[in-house]
Amino acid sequence: MRREIHMFFLPFLAHGHLIPVVDMAKMFAINALLFSNTIERSKESGIHIGVELLNFPAVDVGLPEGCENVDLIPTSQDGNLEMITNFFQAALMLQQPFEKLLQGRKPDCLVADTFFHWATDAANKFRIPRLVFHGISYFSFCASECMSLYKPYKKFSDFKLTRNQVPDYVKQDAETNSTKLLKAIKEAELKSYGVVVNSFYELEATYADYYRNVLGKKSWHVGPVSLCSGKNIDKVERGNKSAIDEQECLEWLESKEPNSVLYICFGSRTNFTSSQLKEIAMALEASELQFIWVVRKQKNNEEEDDWLPEGFEKGMEGKGLIIRGWAPQVLILDHEAVGGFVTHCGWNSTLEGVCAGVPMVTWPAFAEQFYNEKLLTQVLNIGVAVGAQKWVRLMGEFVERESIEKAVKEMMKGDKAEEMRNKAKALAEAAKKAVEKGGSSYSDLDALIEEISLRSH
Repeated sequence: MRREIHMFFLPFLAHGHLIPVVDMAKMFAINALLFSNTIERSKESGIHIGVELLNFPAVDVGLPEGCENVDLIPTSQDGNLEMITNFFQAALMLQQPFEKLLQGRKPDCLVADTFFHWATDAANKFRIPRLVFHGISYFSFCASECMSLYKPYKKFSDFKLTRNQVPDYVKQDAETNSTKLLKAIKEAELKSYGVVVNSFYELEATYADYYRNVLGKKSWHVGPVSLCSGKNIDKVERGNKSAIDEQECLEWLESKEPNSVLYICFGSRTNFTSSQLKEIAMALEASELQFIWVVRKQKNNEEEDDWLPEGFEKGMEGKGLIIRGWAPQVLILDHEAVGGFVTHCGWNSTLEGVCAGVPMVTWPAFAEQFYNEKLLTQVLNIGVAVGAQKWVRLMGEFVERESIEKAVKEMMKGDKAEEMRNKAKALAEAAKKAVEKGGSSYSDLDALIEEISLRSH
């Protein structure tokens, strides 16, 4: 009989990293670290997850008191690079208190976010295996590794990924804070026990095999972790408090025909100028599609938003719903009325779109998002590119309304719309089967737990 094992999870403090790690902790259903509200709701549903709190030294590095999440750093023209650098410095200062915690609790295994590169050394001190969590796909892993090994952007001006779409930190020869961090992350990963990946084999089998067998990386695919609770998934306050009432949102969706609503959301970190938002609004109006659009800008008192065309919301009443702030994304995507998703191609959103079985319009901006776009549009063939051509750290690249309108109409009702939708629904079924008993991700997770159990015994 397999003995019970004690796991620690250390997520990086940003919604895009926190959410999948908490989901993963639910999948292991053992022990978790550094979260609160979502954990409490998990306890109520019978999942045994505990919380250990570390003091985040925000003030010590010049950050405002309570700035304990990257998403709380205000945006600015320079991207607030100094504050982000300070945030990473504060994260580095967690090593010593975390080591004391490891020494006292002695877990059987540690799953730590890739940005905590020091976690490998910390775990090794106490002979605890450290698993790395990146929060990206096998496809992106392989693309990133090949970029690093072969540097095609130096030899060719145009390949399947253009030079402009390659991340700045990949192309830089000079040493910067970003390149130093990446080097530390790579070195830590080489010394770690392996990598856990939020994906499933059927989605990207070729790249999972390449990563393991050609690049020689030890890894386990355990996703999609957003399906961790089956039908009981926390859809409404997943990651944050929703800016819209669940009932209001569902009633609006219930009044629509199946596959008739376009959902638009660009994640928690992508920013657009007011002129770009206005361009999106005009494209939506011209498309004559019904839509739910999530925007991070808040309304100014009683005044009409300056980024919306005059009278836009009144004119779109009943046809379009604007959510200002955090949206219950999984709840919306899973509704039968939703027929397509305009996304920034962050991996969490990409996987949630796959699990919902909806085709996507891809609008990548930074990080590994251009890699995810290629997976959706050229490998899985369930995506239509809006036409973003440049990797940008601060504001999403400007795209004309005509291109936006063309892409959304092509996805929702173009010649290949039905074919894309069928492919997307087949992938959604494969995702659900992957996490069920006997499925590819269930089996990989089971093998990992067995390995940790034997090792700790």
